[in-house]
Amino acid sequence: MIAKDVQTGSCLCGGVRYEVRGPLRLVVACHCSQCRKTSGHFAAMTSVPAQALSLVTQDSLVWYRSSEAAERGFCNRCGGNLFWRYLDGDVISITAGTLDLPTSLSIEEHIYVAYKSDYYEILDDVPQKSRE
Repeated sequence: MIAKDVQTGSCLCGGVRYEVRGPLRLVVACHCSQCRKTSGHFAAMTSVPAQALSLVTQDSLVWYRSSEAAERGFCNRCGGNLFWRYLDGDVISITAGTLDLPTSLSIEEHIYVAYKSDYYEILDDVPQKSRE
């Protein structure tokens, strides 16, 4: 966990802006097909307890139910991929690229690497899991 008093972030157009109070989990790079399809590559996500996230502006925030168990939050204006959460969970994942700099984060692991696309290799020394 990386602690910072308040971390801010937004989508590209600013239609969704948020604040996080408290520590962020280190980044997990997910290579599953859903993350690839919503991000255009793999998804790099941090997470926090849901109550630590405050939506400052949410005019264009839309939630898409991507499976029986989870949904994804994105901006309906610029298409920014922002959030992922279990429907019955109390943790929300935040796309790391939407955080304002500096983040002080790093990737701690790659998951679902058995499903990664064929156009790239994972060349860092970060632990890899075939599944989650």
